[in-house]
Amino acid sequence: MLRASDPHQTDTVGWSWHEWSLPHRAACPALPRHRGSILWQVFGLGAGLATAALVAGFLIFVGALARQERTPSDRADGIVALTGGAQRIGDAIDLLAGGYGRRLLITGVNERTSRDEIARLNPTQRALIACCVDLDYRARNTIGNAIETRRWMRAHRFSTVAVVTSNYHMPRTLIELVHALQDSDRVLPHPVVTEAFDADRWWQSPPAARLVASEYVKFLASWVRTRFEDDPERSQAAILIGRGKPVKMVAEPLAARTLD
Repeated sequence: MLRASDPHQTDTVGWSWHEWSLPHRAACPALPRHRGSILWQVFGLGAGLATAALVAGFLIFVGALARQERTPSDRADGIVALTGGAQRIGDAIDLLAGGYGRRLLITGVNERTSRDEIARLNPTQRALIACCVDLDYRARNTIGNAIETRRWMRAHRFSTVAVVTSNYHMPRTLIELVHALQDSDRVLPHPVVTEAFDADRWWQSPPAARLVASEYVKFLASWVRTRFEDDPERSQAAILIGRGKPVKMVAEPLAARTLD
């Protein structure tokens, strides 16, 4: 007759008649939670919040862009037009002709562009261009535009200026100009709106989407930079982003060239 063998005893075949049971899982000591997983969770939460803030800021940025051109609510001492977009110079000359400023500065002009070329493109305003338009060839970017505007205003003892640039470029331009002039009340924006960029349907055009996304990133960079700088003319960060050119400054010294 077969009998159950002792738990510690094996039979002649070599295996134990008694089936040993594994210890219950609950009996195992609990392992401490790995600290790395907590750090990754915190990092993931922070990254998610930062992404949400960037997206929300981008939507606010796009929503604040001007949809229609408006006649300036007040007159300024001078008018400044930033080159780089369609209609900017034409709109600025129209403002000058309408008496919204005493002189016009066109800043960031290509060295191959002359006053005669501008007059040829605006034949009805040749006399006005000859007497009351200044050309700036020194500025290399928006920071340089702001620097040259400040210099020009000081030279003519102007207190206020109407700024003409594209609607998508206006937010960054205002940051740089207000930073250079140290007074937001001295700047009157005149955003230029063209059919080439539709602020209400930017997502339907890849070039427009890239443009507005690029401007948003540059806007954020300008906002952060101006929080830590006192004078744009001594901006080391501005030198590094100067259109990728090995420049020593964002705008040439005032004595290097006179306004045309």
